[in-house]
Amino acid sequence: MKYTFDIVGVSPVWQFFNTQQQSLKKIQHQGVEYLGTRQCTLDALIKSVEPVPAKWDWNLDQVVDTVVQFWLNNSESIRYWKERLSDAGKDNLLVARVADITALQAEFESLLKQNW
Repeated sequence: MKYTFDIVGVSPVWQFFNTQQQSLKKIQHQGVEYLGTRQCTLDALIKSVEPVPAKWDWNLDQVVDTVVQFWLNNSESIRYWKERLSDAGKDNLLVARVADITALQAEFESLLKQNW
């Protein structure tokens, strides 16, 4: 299985929590998770993804490697999001997405169909 990881934004804690609660009520594509962390560090991102593989029966080492590769290959993006998180203040989270590539593709295709 192949995984993808990306930082998708900064969100107030209450809004992220509310969105997560709403997503529990909807049919969601298995294998796509949105995670929040208060720090933009490699350790914090790894810690945020650690519970996910058990939920989806993923390979933890491959998921962690995906996060590490993202960190190593996207220094400008990481710097940008670190600044945005700092600008937003302490009541905000860095939001990231980790997904099985096939599940993420299915989610995107579903969104495109809804908008047509």
